[in-house]
Amino acid sequence: MKAVVCTKYGAPEVLKIVEIEKPVPKDDEVLIKVMASAVNSADVRVRKLDADGMLKIVMRFVLGFSKPRNAVMGTSFSGIVEQTGKNVRRFKIGDEVFGLMGVKLGAQAEYAVKQEKGMIAIKPVNATFEEAAAIPFGAHTSIYFLESAKIKEIKSPKVLIYGATGAVGTSAIQIAKHFNAQVAAVCSEAGQGLAKELGADDIILYEKEDFTKLNEKFDIVFDAVGKTSKKKCGPLLKENGTYVTVASLDIAKEKVEQLELLRDLFEAGNYKAAIDKVFTMESIVDSHRYVDTGRKKGNVVVTIG
Repeated sequence: MKAVVCTKYGAPEVLKIVEIEKPVPKDDEVLIKVMASAVNSADVRVRKLDADGMLKIVMRFVLGFSKPRNAVMGTSFSGIVEQTGKNVRRFKIGDEVFGLMGVKLGAQAEYAVKQEKGMIAIKPVNATFEEAAAIPFGAHTSIYFLESAKIKEIKSPKVLIYGATGAVGTSAIQIAKHFNAQVAAVCSEAGQGLAKELGADDIILYEKEDFTKLNEKFDIVFDAVGKTSKKKCGPLLKENGTYVTVASLDIAKEKVEQLELLRDLFEAGNYKAAIDKVFTMESIVDSHRYVDTGRKKGNVVVTIG
């Protein structure tokens, strides 16, 4: 089967499409014919080994020293169950599914295996495979960090989202609105239309004003791109307010209930998969080059099947 592999850490050109052996599911796994995947910050961070200081050393121990030991790229997936292990009960052949591969990656191949108890669920019935592949990563991250900031416990929370039009930011707007929040989105002028479409109540254009100088106070400030700091954003917080960032060492914990919530929201029309561009598997290098520009709005999707 064809797969996108990372031959070494570096620029997009280190990615190659090669023929590898088709995986065989274990007793508790399903074999998925992958239809689509997404290129997000996690994929880019792995490809570049993008970290500083001690964290880069830790990443080499976790991922591999000169290249990822699990070389097939791709964190999120959508596809069709083609085979099931003998102990699998949640899924059957022909089920259309979506989910996350975790730190082992492996979604950007014609076939992938996934544990039945892992981050995999039946995809929304009204979602295309491209939409389903775009949903999990940013939304799972947003749910984790907003819940860790105790958004559920706050009556009519006020939330500021910095980097509101990336894969995590576009999800964070919608998840925060699901929790009845008033949302202020910090984004570029080019992204303000998307932020409004997804439900942001207020837009702060970072080209035109310094968001840290706002007079407003917020229950939660969520840095969805990892480019600010608690010290810088502290004046924006209410007493007992919470600052959270994707740049923290706190890794978003995976729960299949998150996927099921996202499926329900999408099927009800209360969640949109924000897709910027769609590339083919053969254009995987171009997709990474585009993500590297920093101009991505929402998600970049790669069709596999």
